[in-house]
Amino acid sequence: MDAYALLIAATLNAGTVLAIASLGLLINEKAGIVNLGAEGMMLCAAIAGFAAVVHTGSDVAGFMAGIAAGAVMAAIFGVLVIWLNTNQYATGLALSLFGAGFSAFAGVSYVQEKMPERPSFAIPGLADIPFVGPALFKHHPMVYLTVLFAVGLVWFLYRTRAGLILRSVGESPESAHALGYPVRGIRLAAVVCGGALCGLAGAYISVVYTPLWVEGMVAGKGWIALALTTFATWRPARVLLGAYLFGGVTMLQFHLQGIGVDVPSQFLTMLPYVATIVVLALISRNPRWIRINMPASIGKPFYPCA
Repeated sequence: MDAYALLIAATLNAGTVLAIASLGLLINEKAGIVNLGAEGMMLCAAIAGFAAVVHTGSDVAGFMAGIAAGAVMAAIFGVLVIWLNTNQYATGLALSLFGAGFSAFAGVSYVQEKMPERPSFAIPGLADIPFVGPALFKHHPMVYLTVLFAVGLVWFLYRTRAGLILRSVGESPESAHALGYPVRGIRLAAVVCGGALCGLAGAYISVVYTPLWVEGMVAGKGWIALALTTFATWRPARVLLGAYLFGGVTMLQFHLQGIGVDVPSQFLTMLPYVATIVVLALISRNPRWIRINMPASIGKPFYPCA
């Protein structure tokens, strides 16, 4: 039973990374912008967050450094694609490549560094419940805050005027512009917010998920987060469920190895990516379902008439 409790705990931990990044990318895409630079932003945020904790000993400082790194990179991307009308896909790929190279360069001196002693987190009383306690109530506070943020994002997008405006910009920027809304400014704000969340996800990886710095440690999670937005058909609640599903697939490889299942480790390592491809292939069999839920102007540039 303890092994299954640990599997559930590891699933929530791994899923939190994907959930934070995917929710950020969902905000981007609700405004009509596709940012393929998530992997690069997360890598730069991971080294920024790790370095901040090494020098300050504060998780909060690490998270803030990661958020700042992601937001700055996203702002540069936003200016390029929103005002200079560069291709969103090419610019995002360039950002991802830049982030991979820059993080490797900046992180050379931190490869052997160790963070200060890590505090343990547990909810008093609940953490002592057999099976349920270790599975659900011994996580970093960011795990619970992510769930609350997803709920808050549902409320924001579908119950507030600001959320309606954001969605209208993603559906028809021309109509929103005709009504007097600053489409470019709204899109830039969405891109920066999305980048900040990707940065938070990157910092979570190096500060909490695997508290160390290794070149390329994001290991494709940015690309999986991108796929998750489509998998969830741009719905925050589905993003959260999908993140935990993929987190469980990621952690399953270690669980199977731990109980002695004789499966090549290379096959287990590729499971999350195989699952991503299979899910996207299944979803693509119903293009009408995707078309109904997908923001109409996603990936399309906007040229204001005045």
